[in-house]
Amino acid sequence: MSKVIVITGAGVGLGRALARRFVNDGDQVVLLGRTESKVEAVAQELGERAIAVGCDVASPDSVKQVFAAIKSKHGHIDVLINNAAVFEPFLVADASDAQIVNTIMTNLVGAMLCAREAISLMRRGSHIFNVSSESVGMRFPHLVVYQSSKAGLERFSEGLHHELESAGIRVTSVRAGQMYEEGKTWDVPPEARMAFGKAAMDAGINLRERPLSQFTSVTDAFRALVDLPPDLHAIHVSLAARHG
Repeated sequence: MSKVIVITGAGVGLGRALARRFVNDGDQVVLLGRTESKVEAVAQELGERAIAVGCDVASPDSVKQVFAAIKSKHGHIDVLINNAAVFEPFLVADASDAQIVNTIMTNLVGAMLCAREAISLMRRGSHIFNVSSESVGMRFPHLVVYQSSKAGLERFSEGLHHELESAGIRVTSVRAGQMYEEGKTWDVPPEARMAFGKAAMDAGINLRERPLSQFTSVTDAFRALVDLPPDLHAIHVSLAARHG
């Protein structure tokens, strides 16, 4: 049966790939993104099964307004995918206030705010996904704040799972590895990218030699998780790229 699926950070990357997959599968998708023009472009591409709404997940007021609009449009939510994230390498000692606050607010607080608003629109069998990162379990330099936000997200997922279990709402955190998409860009200053790459190499991580998975491949895993039988649940899932 067709599901109502809400995806944050749906204008690019994994969020966009998931939106395309679920619409092609016949689901109704609500695309949320801070840059409204990006999610609108995706919704226009996908047609009548997709709608786009500008949303800053780090803003409680923005999140409340958007989920009220979703309630008016669809009445309920079957799946929420908290995918929006800020990924920017920096040293804590050199970080600006904005770098620290934006990372934590978007990656962790934003997921909490969206989950809070979504829960009242969910029924038994609904599902919340929180997209984490393989970097949580790795020694990745220049990513302490990012890793901390994702580690907190995983702990939030596990706690929320227990909180919502009696309501029949599943919660899953999904660690995703490095993913690739044609035309993908990384909006980070060149000097920050170079410093990150050097520090990673010094830590024994060669970013150029690490395997990459395709965004479209990762959507297969999410489809399987969304379609889990009612007597199964995955609290934590780790996906990692491999050399083909």
